[in-house]
Amino acid sequence: MKSKAYFVSDLHLGAPDKALSDERERRAVRWLDYIKDDAAQLFLLGDIFDFWYEWRRAVPKGFVRFLAKLAELRDSGTEIYFFTGNHDIWAYHYLNDEIGAEIIRKPQLFEIQGKKLYLGHGDGLGHHDRKYKIMKAFFTNRLLQWMFSNMLHPDFALWLGSKWSLSRDSYNRTPEFLDEKEWLVEHIREIMPNINADYYVFGHRHCAVEYQLEPNIKYINTGVWFKSSPYAELSEGALFLKNFDL
Repeated sequence: MKSKAYFVSDLHLGAPDKALSDERERRAVRWLDYIKDDAAQLFLLGDIFDFWYEWRRAVPKGFVRFLAKLAELRDSGTEIYFFTGNHDIWAYHYLNDEIGAEIIRKPQLFEIQGKKLYLGHGDGLGHHDRKYKIMKAFFTNRLLQWMFSNMLHPDFALWLGSKWSLSRDSYNRTPEFLDEKEWLVEHIREIMPNINADYYVFGHRHCAVEYQLEPNIKYINTGVWFKSSPYAELSEGALFLKNFDL
């Protein structure tokens, strides 16, 4: 019986090159096989792809093993939620139409197994990184999206987007968790009076961590899959960070 919820982010499929991305994709498929029998919900918390852009009749090639496995999970009854990240913000309808994943574009509160979870990718939150917030407004502009879709050939558009998006630098860099100075922790502290949750779960920072905010309140970041395979599992109301090593 499917009774658990799983959370993962920052697979960055496509980066930093095809060989390393293919290995990571196969690892992700093995993980999906590992959880498929008991996954009632699967939350993909952003930056699953290093660059993703959809046209009405075209999507980036590749990732067929991963997408097929997602479809298999959804067909078996697993609910799939796809949170857009800063690298796959241009996911529109394809993943919903072809796989049945629900696309979510901003943090959202869920109640699962009697616990409240506030989930999101983590980009653009709080007072951090004003330059990125300006850039995000640029990327989400309807006119600019129309121009990108209609004035550039998809081959060139995907090449350009992939070059712009490529996570080459972050592949070899492990960020430091800053405890109370961590900007996502600061953001959570600010919203806690208005958004009451047992768990606040984000990705984006590439730093897999469990951090106790209050005796019964925890922040979890699901990390990045470059050097390891972190994910979070909710079972019987308890959420823990784990690592897949099969």
